[in-house]
Amino acid sequence: MSYIDGFVIAVPTANREKFIEQAQFSDSIFIEWGATRVLECWGEDVPTGTLTDFRRAVNATDDESVVFSWIEWPDKATRDAAYAKMEDPTLNDPRMDPAKNPMPFDGKRMIFGGFSPIVELGGK
Repeated sequence: MSYIDGFVIAVPTANREKFIEQAQFSDSIFIEWGATRVLECWGEDVPTGTLTDFRRAVNATDDESVVFSWIEWPDKATRDAAYAKMEDPTLNDPRMDPAKNPMPFDGKRMIFGGFSPIVELGGK
């Protein structure tokens, strides 16, 4: 069964092109490592909620845009093996070194998680 990693981040709106370049570079590595699909979605209609919302979830400021992204993996084992290449110093892929491939946003405010699909309609 497939596995999904989801992310919400606040990106300085002025860094949109830098973000796209960094995402294209990093996302191609995820595909190389077994991801079947990666989507990076720039917020256009991100309303303020009454209790909570995407902007507050990542503490976005007026000069930032919300980005909603996900990575689809064929299974959790493939995802775990890919993440090990980023996190384990003995397996670390130098292309993912933050000094060489810096994130054009504050990664401390990123929210993320791994999810197992329970309903899927349409698609492939």
